[in-house]
Amino acid sequence: MEQLPVILGVGAAVLLAGVVAVGFSTRLGLPTLLVYLAIGVLLGEEGLGIQFDDAELTQALGIAALVLILAEGGLGTRWSVVRPALGPGIALATVSVAISIAVVGTAMYLVLDFDWRTALLWGAVLSSTDAAAVFSVLRGKGIRKRLSGAVELESGLNDAPVYIMVILLAGTDPITWLLPLDVVYQLVFGALVGLGLGWLGAQALRRAALPATGLYPLATVAVCVFAFAAGQLAEASGLMATYIAGVVLGNSRLPHRSDTLSFAEGIGWLAQIGLFVLLGLFAAPARLLDLHTVLAGLFAGAVLLFVARPLSVVPSLAPFKIPWREQIFISWAGLRGAVPIVLASIPLAQGRPGADLLLDIVFVLVVVFTLLQGLTMTPLAKALGIARAAEPREVQVDAAPLDHLDANLLQVRIQPGSKLHGVYIAELRLPKGATVSLVVRNDTGFTPNESTRLAENDDLLIVTTESVRAAVERRIRAVDRAGRLARWKGETGR
Repeated sequence: MEQLPVILGVGAAVLLAGVVAVGFSTRLGLPTLLVYLAIGVLLGEEGLGIQFDDAELTQALGIAALVLILAEGGLGTRWSVVRPALGPGIALATVSVAISIAVVGTAMYLVLDFDWRTALLWGAVLSSTDAAAVFSVLRGKGIRKRLSGAVELESGLNDAPVYIMVILLAGTDPITWLLPLDVVYQLVFGALVGLGLGWLGAQALRRAALPATGLYPLATVAVCVFAFAAGQLAEASGLMATYIAGVVLGNSRLPHRSDTLSFAEGIGWLAQIGLFVLLGLFAAPARLLDLHTVLAGLFAGAVLLFVARPLSVVPSLAPFKIPWREQIFISWAGLRGAVPIVLASIPLAQGRPGADLLLDIVFVLVVVFTLLQGLTMTPLAKALGIARAAEPREVQVDAAPLDHLDANLLQVRIQPGSKLHGVYIAELRLPKGATVSLVVRNDTGFTPNESTRLAENDDLLIVTTESVRAAVERRIRAVDRAGRLARWKGETGR
């Protein structure tokens, strides 16, 4: 009890520091994990002196945090966005992962003289993109919907197959021809568990008469966590079940949906902060600064980023005729974050030889390449011409009438160079059921009419029913790209 005020005070200070850091990292285009990792390192043994080296506890807490992060990612994933990218997203999360594991494993086998099992284990640990890192960098950056949908879907789905591969490769059971069948079974059955529990949860929540509004978000997140437990107990992929259940629930007409999404977002941030601080606390800076560790990490990262990632993306997307510009961006957008570090703790917890070196190298790789990719993501998207400044962004509002009316609020920012500049409200030709309710110009808001002419740097607030929201977004994107005559020019906004 004497230490309780100190523990709570430190925890609150860390949380507040993490919240404040979100704004700075977002403006820089960096995943906030770097700040949280730094906080953990400062609190650690070589900083303020907190000792923490329990690999099994790190693994357990890490997986628990990933469950919450995937639940929030699934709840925030809009089916209208990812549906056009469903095929590419699934291919990136499966075929691309398999190729990446093979390429990185081969490099580790040839250069670092590992045995094949250890080399493939390294490839599996390094091959997963991080959902939290991808969500924090891509959302709100104006990336085209189909493209961002593919990358987000990949990051939400690929944790499951990679986790399965790491568990199998870190163990001692012989690898047989049944391994691919086992992986397929776990993924497919895990997805079915998520679909079933997500649908049942949505039906139950719509019919429930809970005594308090705040209970609906709790129940929704609990369904996602229960999906993980059910999947694991069924010897299937709990991570896959969690994400799929979140997607189903997030796209259902739930009571107090906006409150639920806001609550899930808060839980997701809390899980990210706790996870990254924990991993920073577990790290050993003295080992991380070792020249051998740094060089090995840079080599593994270079192979992954410049060889394995492109070689895995191109054949995965070949059947979908993705333009080469988008393939380049997808190759570069495979952000690594906490997931590889958590995965590296699995062989360490099992006492596998060389696991401590793997964890250190992954830590170095994550920090260096997150900086490299995070800082260059938005400039690369603009250089490739795939970033659109006027992509509509949903505004989450804590107001029950919106749920009752089945309505959404979209916010659009007209950036310099957008062909929305000079277009009259009437020329937007938004579908019936949608209207521009507010224009903010030079920090002054006013209610527009059909003769209001839009200008650069205007902020628009659009109210739309759920049924026409996708059509509204497509129309805004089309006019942004091709102007008032977008339809005549064949621009659909997809």
